[in-house]
Amino acid sequence: MLEELFRGRPVAASSPQGRFVSQAARINGQVLQEAFAWGKHLFLHFSDLYVHVHLGLYGDWRSSGGPNVRLALSSGSNSAYLSGPNTCELLDETGVRAVIGRLGPDPLRADPQGKERFCLAIKKKAVPIGKLVMDQKVVSGPGNIYRAECLFRVGISPFRKGQNVAVPRLERLWDDLACAMGQGLQSGIIDTLESKYKRAGADEVDTRFAVYHRTGRACPRCGTTVKETLMGGRRLFWCPGCQR
Repeated sequence: MLEELFRGRPVAASSPQGRFVSQAARINGQVLQEAFAWGKHLFLHFSDLYVHVHLGLYGDWRSSGGPNVRLALSSGSNSAYLSGPNTCELLDETGVRAVIGRLGPDPLRADPQGKERFCLAIKKKAVPIGKLVMDQKVVSGPGNIYRAECLFRVGISPFRKGQNVAVPRLERLWDDLACAMGQGLQSGIIDTLESKYKRAGADEVDTRFAVYHRTGRACPRCGTTVKETLMGGRRLFWCPGCQR
């Protein structure tokens, strides 16, 4: 979105909230070269500087401004306003490389070594795979919905230790993460439920998800009751019948 709005154009930058004033002044009037993401991290490239943004749980980009806006960008009739990010900082190229170096491979990037890196990282860990899929040092991008839904879709129990998951199953998980996340990026809606399981007249949860937020409901595939627990401080949903 930001690249479509601003790429190749000089951008007016400000910080109505006041927490990014000096940094905004350094990119004010500069041309946006590109915008790219690595997992949940967004980088806006201006000449020799980059704005690094991580939205976290509460941050978002808006089409209208306000006093709580951390970073306001505008060019002609196009504007975008960043509110409530977990991270908003100005980096040079070395800083960008350092951030990316701490992250795992991104299923949405065309990296021929991504799948192998993902499998190797998980096979080294005696940690439940449900935690590893949410570890951005292992794989960049998946959130709680994709953790629940993709583990379900490939039939892996979230409690199985990473080192005990066979490589072919991990490869299928990587491919499914890439597929599901890619579809979500393209459509703007996370809808991971196979069409054959969708029911007319059902609520939003029943029409979009197989296990996520479906605690106590029947699994659409096998009929087993969907369970819920906490893992890594986040609500985890799974089907004991389908996931082994």
